[in-house]
Amino acid sequence: MSDITAAIGEGAKKSSILWLTLDRPRLAWHTWHDGAIYLVTGGEEQRLPGLEALERVHVTLRSKDNGARLVEFDAAVSVVDQAAAADAVAVLAKERLNARDSEHLTERWARESVVLRLTPEG
Repeated sequence: MSDITAAIGEGAKKSSILWLTLDRPRLAWHTWHDGAIYLVTGGEEQRLPGLEALERVHVTLRSKDNGARLVEFDAAVSVVDQAAAADAVAVLAKERLNARDSEHLTERWARESVVLRLTPEG
């Protein structure tokens, strides 16, 4: 494992938020699972316009303690088949704070939202 890969994994595990370079820098909550970042957009969830149409996105992870930039990297963007990746969706749902319908969250996501996987490149 390279130093950058280790830094990405460590930073993504320690903080549940990151910055994405889209139409402007966008703050997003996420979870780290199986070597990638998972996040959800659309429906009642966070708005990350245009992310699902991108092939790659620039990601910035910052320190949870002091906000300092830990690591920046490009990540490949892929739409997750929520039924096929139920384990990853369950991990993401567990990290979703203050959901109005936590017992039916994954069903709502399947109807209204898109789950994305950001795989670090390099």
